[in-house]
Amino acid sequence: MPQQALSAPTALATRLRPSPPDSARREGASTLDREPPAPLAPAPRPAVTLDGIGDVVDAGRRSGYAHLRELRLPTIGGLAAAARGAAEALARPTLWPTRRGRWQPAPRAARRRATGRLRVTVVALEPNSFVPEPSPRPDRSRGLEVLHLVGGRAHLISSGTDGRMRSAAELTPDRTRVVGGTGSGHHYLVNTGDEVAVVVRVSA
Repeated sequence: MPQQALSAPTALATRLRPSPPDSARREGASTLDREPPAPLAPAPRPAVTLDGIGDVVDAGRRSGYAHLRELRLPTIGGLAAAARGAAEALARPTLWPTRRGRWQPAPRAARRRATGRLRVTVVALEPNSFVPEPSPRPDRSRGLEVLHLVGGRAHLISSGTDGRMRSAAELTPDRTRVVGGTGSGHHYLVNTGDEVAVVVRVSA
């Protein structure tokens, strides 16, 4: 087959076109022959532990973590409700303590009104007599405490270590009195009426 002749402009352009250097040709060949780079290995993930989670509250539902346990702490509202229920159960004078002037466990009918680990005690005071607050348990510091008047008339007296009275609060049948800590002071319950006073105490 006869070879086709190139036109004059095409032949001139072919002769004038610079040929690529040998280094470029070698680089191109080596680039084509080179294998693609291996993908990078993923970074190692940190170990997942339960340390440092702390307390978990999940809307009242039990947590899935074995090292967490539910703690139901008493509240002032819970103690006040238990004190009102105990006072209602002690409305009958036949359930009042026969031993006067000392704190003692309340009758079972009154203790049933308290749920959880609450302690319900009661005291009956003759007119013009008083009783100090019960000694705190040695295994815990001063906790929550409320008083509720069942019958008669009584005042809660707070005094300092020097014996001076700091405050006096009257107990009324329609209100539960929260006993606050006095530091190094003391509390006394005094019968300020002319008949037997009965007071129920709920503590946690």
